[in-house]
Amino acid sequence: MSAAPRVTPAPPRKRKAVTLSTLGERKALGEPIVMVTAYDYPSAKVAEDAGVDLVLVGDSGAMTVLGYPSTVPVSTEEMLMLASAVRRGLTTPFLVGDLPFGSYEESDAIAVRTAQRFVKEAGCDAVKLERGGSSVDRARAIVDAGIPVMGHVGLTPQTAVSLGGYRSQGRTAERALEVCEDALALQEAGCFAIVFEAIPSAVTELIVPKLEVPVIGIGAGSQTDGQVLVFHDLLGIYDGHAARFVKRYANVREQMVAGVEAFAEDVRQRRYPEPDHEYTMAPDEAARLEELLSG
Repeated sequence: MSAAPRVTPAPPRKRKAVTLSTLGERKALGEPIVMVTAYDYPSAKVAEDAGVDLVLVGDSGAMTVLGYPSTVPVSTEEMLMLASAVRRGLTTPFLVGDLPFGSYEESDAIAVRTAQRFVKEAGCDAVKLERGGSSVDRARAIVDAGIPVMGHVGLTPQTAVSLGGYRSQGRTAERALEVCEDALALQEAGCFAIVFEAIPSAVTELIVPKLEVPVIGIGAGSQTDGQVLVFHDLLGIYDGHAARFVKRYANVREQMVAGVEAFAEDVRQRRYPEPDHEYTMAPDEAARLEELLSG
């Protein structure tokens, strides 16, 4: 009886790089868009291998990886360092860099200069800025300079103090109207997509049909064109306060602590290193070394 023919597994299908056109097509076809944050090379590689569409180097990295109490203190230099590391880990996802607080508000010229650094020095495909108001002018200037811009309305962490803290926005008709007007203004300024954060789902449902660009939600209900979560939140790495909209898909921090504790215990009990973890030396060379040392 002849042996069954050997089947060679098909190589993994190569994915095409995500572009602005890809995102527009996804919205038109009603295909959900997936975005996560990332702040370093390892997390970028995870996002790449997981097949997400967009990666945001968010200023939330100020809290999750740099230890600041909020997003406000993080500098442009720090954000550029994080974005550069993420760029080295990505091939397919579209990369967006968050412009940190104080790096774009003062003038159009400063906003454009900062955005250019994210593209030129860190390799970002686009930048993101928060709020409507004067940020609409900054977004328009950056777009006019040839750099794609993602907007961000609702809860904007950089100005959370003026919004009454980290709380849902648009819970009154008047405030919801302001969110809508900000989103429409950012679209008019040329933004290719807009993040809706911590907005009642009923508000999202009413505003999204008025927009032609993709809307990425985070705590904004299921009626958006896509969703984003912070890498450290969805994997359970960050042990700080988790917002209501966070869903934990793993508890990586627990496993990390358990692993380090096991290592520490092995060291204290002299169970590590074992012979398999050590390098060897020829016995005659060891004997010669002993002679050299005793001489």
